[in-house]
Amino acid sequence: MGSNKCKLSRRQFLKAAMAMTAATAAGCLPNARRAGAESRKPNVLFIAVDDLRPELGCFGATYAQTPNIDKLATTGVRFTNHFVQVPTCGASRYALLMGRSPANSGVTSSNAAFYQGKSALSQERLEKAQSMPELFRRNGYHTVCIGKISHTPDGRVFSYNGKGDGRPEVPHAWDELPTPYGKWKRGWGTFFAYEGGRHREDGKGNKDLMEFKAEKDEDLPDGLMAKAAARKLKELKDKGKPFFLGVGFFKPHLPFVATKADWQAVSQVDIPLAAHQQKPDSAYWHRSGEFYKYKAPFEKDWPLAKENQLKAKRAYLACARYTDRQIGKLLTALDELGLADNTIVVLWGDHGWHLGDSQIWGKHTPFERAVRSPLIIRAPQMKSAGKECDGLVETLDIYPTLVDLCSASMQETEHPLDGKTLCPLLLCRFGISCNPD
Repeated sequence: MGSNKCKLSRRQFLKAAMAMTAATAAGCLPNARRAGAESRKPNVLFIAVDDLRPELGCFGATYAQTPNIDKLATTGVRFTNHFVQVPTCGASRYALLMGRSPANSGVTSSNAAFYQGKSALSQERLEKAQSMPELFRRNGYHTVCIGKISHTPDGRVFSYNGKGDGRPEVPHAWDELPTPYGKWKRGWGTFFAYEGGRHREDGKGNKDLMEFKAEKDEDLPDGLMAKAAARKLKELKDKGKPFFLGVGFFKPHLPFVATKADWQAVSQVDIPLAAHQQKPDSAYWHRSGEFYKYKAPFEKDWPLAKENQLKAKRAYLACARYTDRQIGKLLTALDELGLADNTIVVLWGDHGWHLGDSQIWGKHTPFERAVRSPLIIRAPQMKSAGKECDGLVETLDIYPTLVDLCSASMQETEHPLDGKTLCPLLLCRFGISCNPD
């Protein structure tokens, strides 16, 4: 895949930008139907994956078992130089949904930014939209959140211990918040889940770094969410109106939990150690507190012995394999329901993750391993498939891109969007030459 790149020279980019501007003014973006045909707004399936680094087959990691993400990449555009605003869950997702740079919002670390402090959203419905899903809702879309799209794992305000009033984390954004809890009974229980209804926050001392006991996908929360989301797609199709469905999968976030089959599969594959084994001389280096507080099935020495590094890395890759399979279920549902031809699909990792790189196990650094994450976008009526765009893009760009691709008529936002539409890059899929001058 690596040789099938989508590059635009400055002249081509400007040409594409002018074409896109003209198309927007005429109400005929590339994914819209030609004049004279009945127009249908495209649906949006937004898939967020927590702690997903670009160690995927379609990003060159041939040992990674991610066939469904790889298949999506063959039908969309891979952005190989996509960077998040902040290498931590809450602030990264705040930037995504608000379209605001931390330089303007001040949100650089808080996981409670949506509902606490100066960055908190108004509980009152304002004249202008406060968030991306709210803007789509005001444009006539039926909006649904399953799993972790904002920071909380179900879109509702609760603490790890279950305390809270359960109000929507992002006000006026979602028509539905139907995350299934299963045996875990509440949002944060599903997020820190082990098989059988146990979880890290249940007061019983469950803090194993890794567990691979589950027999079926639905024995774990991400499997339940994939099943619920596929069922929801059928309901949304029957509603007969455009939809914005956000599905946020938890794994490979800690703890590393997937099925027994996932662990067995990755244990048979040769995988490399992290390329950068040395501790950097940097004030931004940290001691991986989140990782080391879990109980590991090996000696947690410093740095980890190489055989233990490989075991931890296999655990991460097993979780990525598990989540990839859940993503495949959603893509299959789109095809079987006849929705794929009119649905934009976005796959986004909320940040990267140091998997032993620079002797770090986690995020929370400004190093590339923590701020670079996968981004794949598939839009209807792409004339070719599987291209790779290596231009520098950022999470802030996703919001204005979706607004343009969906030709949103209501575009009034409470704060200016700080990102740039990627439509000029995506337009290379619609006849613009992809070869540099």
